[in-house]
Amino acid sequence: MEAQGICFSKIGADGAVLPADAPKWDAVIDCKTGLMWSVETKEVEKWSDAGAAASSMSSAGFNDWRLPTAEELLTLVDRTRVLPAISVDFFPGTPCRWFWSSTPYAGSPSDCAWVVYFNDGSANWSYHGLSGFVRAVRVGQ
Repeated sequence: MEAQGICFSKIGADGAVLPADAPKWDAVIDCKTGLMWSVETKEVEKWSDAGAAASSMSSAGFNDWRLPTAEELLTLVDRTRVLPAISVDFFPGTPCRWFWSSTPYAGSPSDCAWVVYFNDGSANWSYHGLSGFVRAVRVGQ
């Protein structure tokens, strides 16, 4: 489905592409970037748990999930909406909270990393010791 510059396909539990009106799906492929995103999100207590949380996911029959970079995560932001600033047609239930990236913050790389705040689609840095959410990514087909 393509609208507002967004081009996503729903992916089922077996890794197959589903019709746009499928009522249940495990992942989404972004046809513009080629990335596959898990629909599932996980809350983690701190950044050091985020990578393990992403790689432990097993969505759509794949087990090579990872924590996205800040640039990758920003490709999911839908600038035409807020609360959440992401397509709810493909990513329902996305918390209006920040999501961790694997990208360290250059000003303090040992203590901070970049996050994307899906309340309004903004990006900022956060201290590693704070809780946040994870949405896993992998290279699509």
